[in-house]
Amino acid sequence: MQFGVKLRRTSAGLLACAAVLSLAACRLDMQVQPYYRPLSESKFFADKRAARPIIEGTVAHSEIEGDTYFYTGKIGSVPGDYMPFPVTAEVLARGQQRYNIYCSPCHSEVGDGNGMIVQRGYKHPPSYNTERLLKEPLGHFFDVISHGYGVMPDYAAQVQPKDRWAIAAYIRALQLSQGASKSDVAAGQQIAPQPPAGVVVTRPYDTQAQTANPANTAGNNPSAAAATGGTNPQ
Repeated sequence: MQFGVKLRRTSAGLLACAAVLSLAACRLDMQVQPYYRPLSESKFFADKRAARPIIEGTVAHSEIEGDTYFYTGKIGSVPGDYMPFPVTAEVLARGQQRYNIYCSPCHSEVGDGNGMIVQRGYKHPPSYNTERLLKEPLGHFFDVISHGYGVMPDYAAQVQPKDRWAIAAYIRALQLSQGASKSDVAAGQQIAPQPPAGVVVTRPYDTQAQTANPANTAGNNPSAAAATGGTNPQ
């Protein structure tokens, strides 16, 4: 009786082991999956070629954007100087927003190349108002954003093509604003209002200067008072 029980238990154990081994045999890890060596023969396809021809109409992922002006900013190999879509107030507002996020840390919000990162030691980029950049076409700025220039990395992953064009349009607006004169403003419009009487406009805070202290304030420093338009009580 006991021999029969042991035999049944042994048989059950062997069957369980066989089931586990059979399941393990069905496993196929990625590192041992079948594959064809390059240019090897295949017995599956009628032409016996393992390397299959590309299906007609297939477009590679890297070629989805194509070679149009919208995606390159160039006419052939030369940067173009026109926008691929109309420039509206919304486009400039979008360009300003993207510019302030991605460009102003180096180029500053006014485009003079004195952004906060530059003030912390990064290489100084040229001002957009240099003679060279004033003459550069819009496609140049699009291309620089797309592929980088000098120590500037590309921003193709961060900024989509339409936003790159919006930034390029905003850069051109910055250039025009820096060189604008009263004659460029419509009649009856004031370029900038004057501050009310008694209001003193101080200079922008110098992030490279030492921490302000009472000895360096306009109230106690005659030179500082003269520079800011304040008065010296002494």
